[in-house]
Order: sequence, then C-alpha cells, then structure tokens
Amino acid sequence: MDVVVVGAHGGAGTSTLAALLPAAWDMGSIRPLLQVGRAPLRAMSRPVVLAARNTVVAARDATAAIGALNGWGERVSALAIVSDGGPESRDATARFALLEGRVGGVVRVPHVRSLRLVEDPSTVEVPGRARQALDELRRLTGRGW
Repeated sequence: MDVVVVGAHGGAGTSTLAALLPAAWDMGSIRPLLQVGRAPLRAMSRPVVLAARNTVVAARDATAAIGALNGWGERVSALAIVSDGGPESRDATARFALLEGRVGGVVRVPHVRSLRLVEDPSTVEVPGRARQALDELRRLTGRGW
C-alpha cells in the first residue's frame, strides 16, 4: 500500500521525501487546502507523512495541518521535520514537542546538501543519519521497503 506525503507548507521537502520513499504519493503543500473549508485530502487508509522544515513558522504550519487532517478523520503516521541546513531553534523544538502526542511519531531528517544538486533525489546515496531517518519513516508507516 502507498504512503501519502504532504507538506505543512511550501518548500517542506515533500517531493524529496516522496522520491526517497518508494510507493509514496506527493500531495504537495496542504496550506491551500486548509482554506477550502472541507476535507480535500483523503488518504483512503494510506499512512500519512506530514513534512515540515525545522523552523518556528513551519512548526506553526505543522500544527494547523495536523489539526485539519485530524478534523478530516486522517491520522498522521509520521511528522518528518526536514532540516534546512541550519540549527533548529529552541522555540521550534518546543512547538514540535507539543505535536508528538498527536502523530504516530516524529522524525528529524538531516540536511543532505547533495539532494539540492540533482533533479532526481532517488539517485543520491544518502548518508547514514538520513538513511536512518528514512528507515524510521518507513517503520512508522508500516512500510518495510
């Protein structure tokens, strides 16, 4: 069964994660869907991975996205916090910690510079910590590819 990858905001790393997690549907950013006022996203029992950058603004967007998804009857299997290359602030860490009980698990995906340099992220040999993060996302979604 496929996995649905959706971004809490634009530039969250959704397309990259979808390319690195085989059998994943890239749904793009959920932000425009939040303004529709109805449930435009139906995962149809597929596990949902919500991607967000590691910033305070992204944590706010992730909070809104998780609230909307839960309101639509969708459960977030994993919150993937994708590093933008800089450190995660204490405020962002605190906000993300508040979300841990509302999702199946939280996974911090480290910055991988080489992913920015290619058109197809699946061609990149990701380093150990990033590979471990991807393995954890697979575990949380019940997909042991």
